Amino acid sequence: MSEEAPKTSKSSRIPKIPFWVQILAGLVLGVLLGWIAKSGDVGWLTSTLEHIGDLFIQLLKLAVAPLVFFAILVSITNLRQVNNAARLATRTLLWFMATSLIAVAIGLAIGLLTNPGSGTGLTPKDGKAPEHAGSWIDFLTGIVPTDIITPFTELQVMQIVFMAAVVGIAALQLGDKAEPVLKISRSALELLQKALWWVIRLAPIGTVGLIGHAIATYGWNLIGKYATFTVDIYVGCALVLFGVYPLLLSTVAKVNPLQFFKGAWPAIQLAFVSRSSVGTMPVTQKVTERLGVPKEYASFAVPFGSTTKMDGCASIYPAIAAIFIAQIFDVPLGIGDYVLIAFVSVIGSAATAGLTGATVMLTLTLSTLGLPLEGVGLLMAIDPILDMMRTATNVAGQSVIPILVSAKEKILDRDAYARAHGSRLEDEAADSADEQVPVPAAAAA
Repeated sequence: MSEEAPKTSKSSRIPKIPFWVQILAGLVLGVLLGWIAKSGDVGWLTSTLEHIGDLFIQLLKLAVAPLVFFAILVSITNLRQVNNAARLATRTLLWFMATSLIAVAIGLAIGLLTNPGSGTGLTPKDGKAPEHAGSWIDFLTGIVPTDIITPFTELQVMQIVFMAAVVGIAALQLGDKAEPVLKISRSALELLQKALWWVIRLAPIGTVGLIGHAIATYGWNLIGKYATFTVDIYVGCALVLFGVYPLLLSTVAKVNPLQFFKGAWPAIQLAFVSRSSVGTMPVTQKVTERLGVPKEYASFAVPFGSTTKMDGCASIYPAIAAIFIAQIFDVPLGIGDYVLIAFVSVIGSAATAGLTGATVMLTLTLSTLGLPLEGVGLLMAIDPILDMMRTATNVAGQSVIPILVSAKEKILDRDAYARAHGSRLEDEAADSADEQVPVPAAAAA
């Protein structure tokens, strides 16, 4: 007769290192290895760091297309379980637009005060036009796909969102007849999120490669030419992240802002490292639910925000970048131009699509203002360094807005908000990634 396999006591397990400590260690090690590769001209180390970082981003992107489709589809159908769903969706969109306006105003103010393009030593000939530039025609016509395969193979996120929205609304109309499809969709979404948790656990290793390659490739000398511009982006994002959001949380939602950062920090730090709002989406949704937002509403607001809510990439960055490029190319900007920048930021933010980088949004802004697209080439060199802070700001906003809306609608669980703690989520993520299939008693004997 076989005996049951002994249960492993949790107390006997190796103590877990907090996820934020792992990320910090990855940052430090990445900077150190990048400095060694740069100062010692160690080509193989630079190449290794590049491959490590690229592999991590590739793994994140692998799940983006199906994750966005099923997340949007399931989130739309989940809204039927929420009272006043239409009002929730409308308020969410309005808050997205309002905070985008605030962010772009901060970006414009910083750019006008600091003149980031003056004294850099850069000239128009240093720029290079991108291979593909965004335009309003491309933005509007690009939402509707020509077929159902290309958006997934070429990662056209807004087209994927469009298809998912159509299927989700159709499923709502069909009612019970669509339940078999919805059941498969929910299962697929859970599978994708589980697999993405495993990738997320690799973030400390990915951090070493991403940060190390950035330092080894660009070095501090190149960053020095963009010192004012880089500081402007970080200061602008910090003002929104640590100023505007806490102010809204305390005055509108009437909750403790410090508690928000305590609960949302795992998503913010992962966004900083991965530079992908969509890749961070499962963590963002988890922390948002932990902060008291109803799951049915969070499952709509967070995926929607991950593809459209971009205060860092679509508001602060293009505002300061437009001023920077205009000064390099000696093109004066007027009041009308600044109004156009604000308009593009609010309406065109979906063009960033939640992926690493904000080139599409920048080219859309420049083409609207009539500025030379060669200016994009001036900024590509340091884009990874800028993108870290931009994405962290994006993700924080994607969690803040559902909290604000939930508070105004009186559906926020304030007790859950007060109890939220990031370390609990990190432990849960580790357990999720480390789960093993139970060993049958007979096999263990």
